[in-house]
Amino acid sequence: MHDLIGNLWLGMTVAATPTNIFLCLIGALVGTLIGVLPGIGSLATIAMLLPITFGLPPVGALIMLAGIYYGAQYGGSTTSILVNIPGESSSVVTCLDGHEMAKAGRAGPALAIAAIGSFFAGCVATVLVAALGAPLTSIALLFGPAEYFSLMVLGLIFAVVLAKGSVLKALAMILMGLLLSMIGSDLETGAERMTWGIPELSDGIGFVVVGMGMFGFGEILRNLENPGSRDIIQSKVTGLMPTLPDLKAAAGAIGRGTVIGSLLGILPGGGAIIASFAAYTLEKKVSKNPERFGRGAIEGVAAPESANNAAAQTSFIPLLTLGIPPNPVMALMVGAMTIHGIVPGPQVMTKQPELFWGMISSMWLGNLMLVVINLPLVGVWVRLLRVPYRHLFPMIVIFCCIGVYSLNNAPFDVTMTAIFGVVGYWLVKHDFEPAPMILGFVLGPLMEENLRRAMLIARGDATVFLTRPISATLLAISAFMLILAVLPAIRGKRDEVFTE
Repeated sequence: MHDLIGNLWLGMTVAATPTNIFLCLIGALVGTLIGVLPGIGSLATIAMLLPITFGLPPVGALIMLAGIYYGAQYGGSTTSILVNIPGESSSVVTCLDGHEMAKAGRAGPALAIAAIGSFFAGCVATVLVAALGAPLTSIALLFGPAEYFSLMVLGLIFAVVLAKGSVLKALAMILMGLLLSMIGSDLETGAERMTWGIPELSDGIGFVVVGMGMFGFGEILRNLENPGSRDIIQSKVTGLMPTLPDLKAAAGAIGRGTVIGSLLGILPGGGAIIASFAAYTLEKKVSKNPERFGRGAIEGVAAPESANNAAAQTSFIPLLTLGIPPNPVMALMVGAMTIHGIVPGPQVMTKQPELFWGMISSMWLGNLMLVVINLPLVGVWVRLLRVPYRHLFPMIVIFCCIGVYSLNNAPFDVTMTAIFGVVGYWLVKHDFEPAPMILGFVLGPLMEENLRRAMLIARGDATVFLTRPISATLLAISAFMLILAVLPAIRGKRDEVFTE
């Protein structure tokens, strides 16, 4: 306990420097803005902003990117409630009851409960990240190459199980990501592989190129096709303070949503989207009057908003302690850490404690900033929502191209990003989810490295993965999850859940 307090104090001294407070505020503001503007999303934004982090100190860069991620969860609720369009995919469920409350003249209490729930969940999740950081890091130090390989296999299998749509398509996307990660030079011999004689591919495909193409450009193309009509609440938002009955009704939902979000955020392949759906479903199940849901029940706003914010923050636990990104946004964070020469994993906490604890402490500051930013600026966000998307997308495209070009001053990178943008658009149109691909792409080099190390240590004996207890357990769970996902009865139920 004494060590934890000491570490948090160290973190607060790092996070509370003027530079880091400013970067945290920028992250929170940009995140909220991205959440408010439908059709951009935190994934595309972090992909676009990765090149900017080159010139920033590592701690400040990660604090800003983290602020964008959990800030977008806050901002997403504003559009869901006022416009009935989720700014973030994790805010889809908030539309059901949030917009009904707004139509009934209760937009103020809905926005306030979303902010209170998010703030409470964010604070609890930050405590969890701090409390679980040291124990998980000590466990991770027991892992050898075989265990790390098996853990990454489990992460990819979770991504398959939790991906919406066909299991076969999700597996295909992961394999595509793994193949793309192998383009370039061999890890040991340095020999070129899969470069097709193109010199620019000898160093492999840049992470930013794939991320920005698939999620930045791909998302723009998709949004241009579906402009969507915005049913903006025209009346002035008043009465932001919720009443005592509102707070009483929402208290249980906030607590349950926080617990579900915190647990699902840690799981590989889970995250904010799954957490918000699960929290809403649970509230409907435990409610004495489930028929109220979808007609303006305040619990239908409180639970998913608490869950998605808790999940957004606990997803940093496996990233910072094990070096495994549990979702695509965390995969982008791995990219940001790699840009700054930081190897994600248990060594971060022992070798760079100021980075680890500074980032955790910044989450408290960020959550406090978001409450202060969100509620007074509701009027500004409403005016922004009236900007047509056709005016926004040219600026986004230019910004993306400058960012990609500035990485290596290479026009080839911009061309590759455009190609990945078209591929990403095609994949979404044909019901392939790009998220598992980006996980496969990030984990590919790490998996290959650990696979080769394990085989070298075992002198080519592949049974090493089954004779080591931790590795064998992780592979057994992976196999069990995959069998469950492809069983017809389970698959039918899974499809039904995603359709809902």
